[in-house]
Amino acid sequence: MQASGAFGSKGNLWHDTARERITPDPLEALPEQVDLAIVGGGFTGLCAALEAARKGARVALLEATEIGHGGSGRNVGLVNAGLWLPPDEIIKTLGVTAGEGLIDTLGAAPDHVFSLIAREKIECEATRKGTLHLAHNAAGFRDLETRHRQGNQYGAPLQLLDAGETAARTGSDAFAGALFDPRAGTIQPLSYARGLARAAQNAGAQIFAPMVVDDIRHDGTGWVLHTGQRHITAKATLIATNAYHLGAFSDYRPSFIPVYYSQFATTPLPEDLRRRILSDGEGAWDTAMVMSSFRMDAAGRLILGAIGNVEGRLGGGSHHAWAARKLAQTFPQLAAQGFAYIWQGRIAMTGDHIPKVRQIGPNGAAIFGYSGRGIGPGSVFGTAAARALLDGDQSAWPLPPVQAAPTRWARLRGAYYELGAALGHATQNR
Repeated sequence: MQASGAFGSKGNLWHDTARERITPDPLEALPEQVDLAIVGGGFTGLCAALEAARKGARVALLEATEIGHGGSGRNVGLVNAGLWLPPDEIIKTLGVTAGEGLIDTLGAAPDHVFSLIAREKIECEATRKGTLHLAHNAAGFRDLETRHRQGNQYGAPLQLLDAGETAARTGSDAFAGALFDPRAGTIQPLSYARGLARAAQNAGAQIFAPMVVDDIRHDGTGWVLHTGQRHITAKATLIATNAYHLGAFSDYRPSFIPVYYSQFATTPLPEDLRRRILSDGEGAWDTAMVMSSFRMDAAGRLILGAIGNVEGRLGGGSHHAWAARKLAQTFPQLAAQGFAYIWQGRIAMTGDHIPKVRQIGPNGAAIFGYSGRGIGPGSVFGTAAARALLDGDQSAWPLPPVQAAPTRWARLRGAYYELGAALGHATQNR
């Protein structure tokens, strides 16, 4: 994905630095029948393929472009525990039993991700040094105090840091404090996705990319997926397209608010700066309404991210200009740094910020709506999907499936978010 030529920068950093490689199966090898057919080659679909193949199932994964093309390959790479919502909000929405179950399951999501990486020997710059949720002002710190109290109440080992400790860890005095989560970490997300694909193939799954699914139907005995002039039948099917659903089979279109997130990566920093900025290896994001994030990659590039579409007509220029100002304000020692890579991705945000498992028919499901928390939840939900769909065990799902999951005024709300980000970035840090 190339960034706008007006900025004179390369596109997605992860494409240049991914060490894992994947060779899809030849299209002529598409089987006539499988136990599980998966549409979508991101974290969810790949974890489902890996788990199903390890269980001995016949698996075919169909990806319209390339593995990791969507949010999985454009991700910030923060392996967070839990959701963006604080625990009390999750329980308010789902109820005590389902809410506490989801909190516990996703609290252990980093364990799941890093254990997969270790077991499958995935080369993805895996760094488990925790994450910092940064207070952008005093009100943000009060929000962190609430999250700290609620998180600890439900067993999360969170630590509240004052401004001085936060400055020491980040190399910036721009923050009023931080919430440290030692369970979390960072990865090279595209390399993780490709590593999952390679592991799934090694376990016996077949992966086809590019292969566009034109239609999908249940014929009363099983699922039939049409692709070009061919079709494949399956006992069970999973739609894992999330924010990059092509919409050809509109009966199963996921309903979400499209939110864009852009990232800006510097060249590798000199060693003296690397020792002063996020020197312990944490990833970080802040409490601002128009959220931004910071992390370092293995080569010492600082990666700044923010809500907004840097390639969009509405606010592309303002997002880019904001990024330069934000970098200089937060890390004055980097004021002269330009950006060597600029790219964006799309987030599927649900109205209540909770992922959805939508039943689409017998042994069929669509999973979507991670609302910016794709790595941990996506990996957990994908693994669970293989167990639930192949074994028919509904209790394997991290939360109860639903028959419908509409998000009202989704496109309009997406435009509202983009307008807010563009206006905010046009006026911030001047």
